[in-house]
Amino acid sequence: MAGMESSQSEMRKASVFEKPLDLDDVLVNELGQFGRYQIRNLFLLAIPLMMSAFMSEYIFSAAAIPHRCRITECGEYSKLHDLEPEWVLNAIPPSSISSLGFHSCSRYEAIGKGTLDYCPASLFKNVTTDCNDEFVYARDNSVVFDFNLGCQEWLRALAGTLNSVGTLLVLPITGYVSDKYGRRIALVISISNLALFGLIRAFSVNYPMYLTMQIVQTTLGAGTFSSAYVFATEFVGPRYRVIATTVCASMFAIGQTVLAAVAWIVQPWRTMILVLHVPCFLIISYYWVLEESVRWLLSKEKYVEAKRVLEKVAKVNKKEISDKSMNALLNPPPPPSQSGDAEAPTVIVAIFRSPVLFRRVLTTPIWWITTTFVYYGLSINATSLSDTMYLNYILTCLIELPGSVVAVLILNRIGRKATLSAGFLLCAVCNFAFAFMSIDLTTLRLVIYLAGKFFISIVFTSLYLYTSELYPTQYRHSLLAFSSMIGRIGSITAPLTPVLAEYWVGIPSAMFGAMALLSGVLVLTQPETLGTKMPDTLAEAEAVGKPESMRKET
Repeated sequence: MAGMESSQSEMRKASVFEKPLDLDDVLVNELGQFGRYQIRNLFLLAIPLMMSAFMSEYIFSAAAIPHRCRITECGEYSKLHDLEPEWVLNAIPPSSISSLGFHSCSRYEAIGKGTLDYCPASLFKNVTTDCNDEFVYARDNSVVFDFNLGCQEWLRALAGTLNSVGTLLVLPITGYVSDKYGRRIALVISISNLALFGLIRAFSVNYPMYLTMQIVQTTLGAGTFSSAYVFATEFVGPRYRVIATTVCASMFAIGQTVLAAVAWIVQPWRTMILVLHVPCFLIISYYWVLEESVRWLLSKEKYVEAKRVLEKVAKVNKKEISDKSMNALLNPPPPPSQSGDAEAPTVIVAIFRSPVLFRRVLTTPIWWITTTFVYYGLSINATSLSDTMYLNYILTCLIELPGSVVAVLILNRIGRKATLSAGFLLCAVCNFAFAFMSIDLTTLRLVIYLAGKFFISIVFTSLYLYTSELYPTQYRHSLLAFSSMIGRIGSITAPLTPVLAEYWVGIPSAMFGAMALLSGVLVLTQPETLGTKMPDTLAEAEAVGKPESMRKET
């Protein structure tokens, strides 16, 4: 009796992996892994992928502006005057810390009055006082000027913090909508919110309104990238998933470059926000342009619509799908873990029932925390790459493109696991070296810094793919969103790292190196997914890395 039960158990287990056909089989052998239909979808989704980078426009609209106290006694009655007049040191104390050479937040008390052309030291006594919210700014293309945020650096930086908090809050929402109602609905809702609240923020009448719209926009619209990414990669065959993932990552980097270029060309911050966000409304048309993800339709047993989409794919790709294959996809055997018509367990229940899934849920968020912490931390601390803020941002974005290319070249050769672990570990080496390197070695420090950003870019490109391949279709977006959500802890804390450099200049880089080292080791605890089918069920996800999960690609 025990032997019979064991045999039946093995047969049920084998049936999960020996079922006649699944979607990956059909893509590889009949419909095409990366045909015209998939290329068209990826081309269309490249636009919202680029637009998802527009969330970072606060870097320019809330950029710091050099400023000093306004000297009304010498005829300064507006916020725009010459920042460094000849008499500036007569009225303002010198400072060896400030790049301007004088204090930004204090001045000498006046005992007389002068003019813009005549303001001698005799008009002031050697007693300092604060600016009383009266400032002169170097330029007017930031909320710092409009809302008079001089000497309130913590308040100005709050825009970036709230942006990261919003991206943390949005991901479980988007994941739920995407897994429950479909990838197309999630994308359209996200891009609509991105556009709408970005548009409202351009008309902010005060800084609290600007900040409120910042967190509302990200909380409701920052799921654009994850929605578009899952949509773009779910219907690509196993051999081309790496290319699709790399294209998605590259589109985000290009979107950041477009953001910086628009901010450089369109200087008024309100106009810049409008130029970026108004075109986003066009993506709403994707609800009628794009077909729903076939993989999602099949997982939700929406077989009528899935059949229609499959037939359209075959037509566009100029392929044929056999009746046998169609029937196998539309009439799958019931999962062995379910009895009768019982519903699949919720994601929370599945996590606690499966030790394998539980370990992955504990591990993947640490990778995401490290990646966002190091990625955004390196961007924020990259003050020496260029004297121009816009060019500096563009350079830090463009260095990601070679990283994405290298990821394409090696992910399918040495594997996802080796690529991710090596990327983390090499990034750690670069950051540790940068932390202890003499500041006199300017050129070498620059090369090491860019190398660190290059390796973390490889990690970022690989991370979405590897995380996606570890989780089953029915929970994929939710668990990918969860990992990314927890990962936002890294992007929230990254802006705080420059403050630590005041104690020792190497602290930020040492922290980046330590986190990268930890994650590089943790990657080694997970299975390799190269050559495996993308798991549809929990049982298949648990077996990733085992012989029965491997797929011979043609």
